[in-house]
Amino acid sequence: MTEAKSGVLYIVGTPIGNLEDMTFRGVRILQSVDLIAAEDTRHTGKLLKHFQVNTPQISYHEHNRNSRVPELLMRLSEGKDIALVTDAGVPGISDPGYELVKACAENGIIVVPVPGAVAAITALSASGIPTDKFVFEGFLSSKTKQRRSHLELLKLEERTLVFYESPHRLRSTLQDMREIFGDDRQIVLARELTKIYEEFWRGSIAGACSYYESKAPMGEYTLVVAGHYPSQREYTQDELIENLETIMGQGISPSQASRQLAASTSLPRRQLYQLALTLKSMDGEIQDT
Repeated sequence: MTEAKSGVLYIVGTPIGNLEDMTFRGVRILQSVDLIAAEDTRHTGKLLKHFQVNTPQISYHEHNRNSRVPELLMRLSEGKDIALVTDAGVPGISDPGYELVKACAENGIIVVPVPGAVAAITALSASGIPTDKFVFEGFLSSKTKQRRSHLELLKLEERTLVFYESPHRLRSTLQDMREIFGDDRQIVLARELTKIYEEFWRGSIAGACSYYESKAPMGEYTLVVAGHYPSQREYTQDELIENLETIMGQGISPSQASRQLAASTSLPRRQLYQLALTLKSMDGEIQDT
């Protein structure tokens, strides 16, 4: 007797907004497999109905992945073909699809990608920020300390940075980026990609902070941030202190001195302002003694 042939796991990309972005191959695969593993069966059900796909679904998401992976592996080992889909985009990108793919690879089950739209690449391609080298960082932590620590690690990253962010954390993330990356670092915020109200905002991080002070963030965002320029000179603490003392010695305020030095060094103004305030305080203590 010959050993039964295992099924195939298809990683099927779905539209991130506009249904016309669904590929012919993607529809054909969804129609031909035995089962569709979907992040949200109700959401995917609308897509299947639109393309007249009658294949049964099973849920596979963050909260049931531990129990679902063995079950899906068993069905695949029995010769069933399964399509893995997410709510929007390519499965495994910022969702639990990775665990199932890894398990299939470890068990000798064939995994076939069926490409589709990805918000990160879609935003990057239209950002106007260098695309030759980039890093996808997904969602930053919802906890301030961890988020800031992560951004600190990326401060000197020369490649373009791509993030996802939710609307209720957008303002705090932009403020953290402003303090760590500086006012002038270029950023593009993309939302509603491929949809009717698709929007790109382009400018500096400081400008983005100001813009969203008066405008309420809406929808999921993709942030494309310019990388650190290696040609930018690195200044020592002593050099910065000397420059600030020279400028402030002309009677210029700490605020104006930090702004002036930030313009000439491309360093974050807030960082220089805090240093200027420290020097001002120390100068006052010396005069009082």
